[in-house]
Amino acid sequence: MKQTPAQRIKLHGFNNLTKSLSFNMYDICYTKSKEERKAYIDYIDEQYNAERLTNILKNVSNIIGAHVLNISQQDYVPQGASVTLLISEGPVVEVPNESLKESPGPLPESVVMQLDKSHITVHTYPEYHPNEGISTFRADIDVATCGEISPLKALHYLIHSFDTDIMTIDYRVRGFTRDIKGHKLFIDHDISSIQTYIPKEIKSLFDMIDVNIYQEHIFHTKCKLKEFDLNNYLFGYTKEKLQAQEIKEITERLKIEMEEIFYGKNMSPDSQDD
Repeated sequence: MKQTPAQRIKLHGFNNLTKSLSFNMYDICYTKSKEERKAYIDYIDEQYNAERLTNILKNVSNIIGAHVLNISQQDYVPQGASVTLLISEGPVVEVPNESLKESPGPLPESVVMQLDKSHITVHTYPEYHPNEGISTFRADIDVATCGEISPLKALHYLIHSFDTDIMTIDYRVRGFTRDIKGHKLFIDHDISSIQTYIPKEIKSLFDMIDVNIYQEHIFHTKCKLKEFDLNNYLFGYTKEKLQAQEIKEITERLKIEMEEIFYGKNMSPDSQDD
């Protein structure tokens, strides 16, 4: 029997359900020359260095009411960064009913939730096409929690923190806990779609596809920006400096790149597997 958000289930001991959120974002850029590519990679490494990523993850831990036990951070050569936070239960003893509702989570100004021992990680992957032209930046963020609350409450803030063209989001509930009669509970909250945790003003900007396996408590949503403005994908200049044929060719290459990432398969002739 499903529980409504307002109901509280009395448990036998600790709620040890594991809830995992994986958030992947992609930023795509056209870099015509090696100099532009290097400048773009340098910009990404500065914009999303380990120090800034650490601050983002600290805000995530605040949103879900966690204590940070340990921080490991690293900037890499030639590019990229990683941060891992080991976190434990926050000071809030009673979780508000609001935390169980299907709704977008808060930004860092609002903090009231509970978490038990778990972790938050981020890894960045600046990357480029070997024949020049397309550069991409990917960030992978994982938020794993044990207890009553869902890491999906951090999703709104994560989207807010990154300039993204494409997002893929996965959420899964693992394990079980017991009520006071010993009955196993394999999920302790209602969820119909990850999209419920994304504000309407953000959803209006993206085309979204859901792939959910409800009986396995597995939820997947991928998102791609609806509007395309070439100026947003040129690094250091605008399309006014390009010839009409260049605009057409660059636009086509960028759109193919975005479609391939969104659908997870090669589409252009030069990207087919041998």
